[in-house]
Amino acid sequence: GWQASMKSMSLSYILPCNRLPMQLMSQVRVYTSNGQKKDLGSEDTNGSTAEETLHKVGTGSQDTTNAGQKQSFIKEPIQVKVKAVLKKREYGPKYTQNNFITGVRAINEFCLKSSDLDQLRKIKRRSPHDDTETFTVYLRSDVEAKSLEVWGSPEALARERKRRKEAEIKYRENLFRNQRLLREYKEFFGNTKPRSSAAAMFFKGPGKVVMVAICINGLNFFFKLLAWVYTGSASMFSEAIHSLADTCNQALLALGISQSARTPDPSHPYGFTNMRYIASLISGVGIFMMGAGLSWYHGIIGLLHPHPIESLLWAYCILAGSLVSEGATLLVAINEIRRSARAKGLSFYQYVVQSRDPSTNVVLLEDAAAVLSVAIAATCMGLTSLTGNPYYDSVGSLGVGTLLGTVSAFLIYTNTEALLGRSIQPEQLQRLTELLESDPVVRAIHDVKATDMGMSKVRFKAEVDFDGRVVTRSYLEKQDIEQLLQEIQQVKTLEELEAFMLKHGENVIDTLGAEVDRLEKDLKQRNPDVRHVDLEIL
Repeated sequence: GWQASMKSMSLSYILPCNRLPMQLMSQVRVYTSNGQKKDLGSEDTNGSTAEETLHKVGTGSQDTTNAGQKQSFIKEPIQVKVKAVLKKREYGPKYTQNNFITGVRAINEFCLKSSDLDQLRKIKRRSPHDDTETFTVYLRSDVEAKSLEVWGSPEALARERKRRKEAEIKYRENLFRNQRLLREYKEFFGNTKPRSSAAAMFFKGPGKVVMVAICINGLNFFFKLLAWVYTGSASMFSEAIHSLADTCNQALLALGISQSARTPDPSHPYGFTNMRYIASLISGVGIFMMGAGLSWYHGIIGLLHPHPIESLLWAYCILAGSLVSEGATLLVAINEIRRSARAKGLSFYQYVVQSRDPSTNVVLLEDAAAVLSVAIAATCMGLTSLTGNPYYDSVGSLGVGTLLGTVSAFLIYTNTEALLGRSIQPEQLQRLTELLESDPVVRAIHDVKATDMGMSKVRFKAEVDFDGRVVTRSYLEKQDIEQLLQEIQQVKTLEELEAFMLKHGENVIDTLGAEVDRLEKDLKQRNPDVRHVDLEIL
């Protein structure tokens, strides 16, 4: 190897060799294993130069390495940072006793009186309801302690709960009996109360269309039945059955409309609006079973066992009257659907296919089928009267049955789709999404679902990623910043820091809840169809 050294002032440059790496040093201190140190870069006691001393050090380090010993060199001081971490808490049943309970639940679940709650601690909390801003809650531990104080033991409380449950069942039975007696009383003495909202539904909109259809189809059934008895025509029998099926189905629609107006109850929190779709579905099945089935049956019997038909003059007259009446009902249904479709911004075809108003849809399709079936029956009966061949009349019965089967299949399909819970239109969903994303407190939304619950009622659900900085700033805007700064400056210990964070952390969570309520209110105000909003926090 080779080595060259140059010395300038107190700085020594050592070129690399096979024994010692290149180092830049102004002063080197070597610590030996016994704790003594030697200064390199200045002359030692023997008058040796820095180069000689360094050479000795290199040689000595090589010997030490061969001997299996490690040489320690200069190291920077190690700075260790100790992180203060709060002890992890175990939240057991004792901590959950701080849960809140409303006064209604306290009275019902723990068999207490309102006077018993007056002595307990009252806490004002943010209300989950739109009509109130705050409401009073109680600590569950206080309520449990009060119930034990009132009843003496958990066993006595359980017995009281059982007794009240039995009393509630008996009360419901008596209520049902009293309601029946009240109805009998009204029927006997007359009802002088104003017309209810359920009855008023049948004087406008879909209810009016259904009631008109019931009256007209009932009259048509009666006269067609007389014509069939007089003539024995298979087509006339199909028409009579068709009118009977329409009358029964529209009576079922009227029942569905009245039931859909019922107010929500604990068993049905989202109401009874789907009763219209259920009634329309059953109506479609009824058309298939009664109308199409009997028409096919009578047509097949006429083909297998043909018999001559009597005078068809009265049948033609009744069919003409039926054509006029069914056409009038059809026009009423068309006008109602046009008005509703215009209000929703949809075309006539879209409104019908999407089954926005199932009751009016059924009337529309039934009356359209009735007009076409009258035309089919009149044509086949005319051919029979001209040719004297009864097979044409039987073929007309089969044609009416096929038409009714097609209508029933369409009604079953559209109402089943509505009951399954279909999504709203993509344009409307996009508007709801943009409204949420344009709010400063929202970073992003995920898993958006908007379901049409029927009768222009939408349920909206989304998972929202909130901006914690905006939520915290919203909380700070309502606080006295100078007082908050003083509280921060007074924090000296970990316990005081924990108490400070717990206090304001709970308030920040309440602010987040208020922001959720605000977003839900905005969605409902700007989109009246949205009745139920569920925003989940990511």
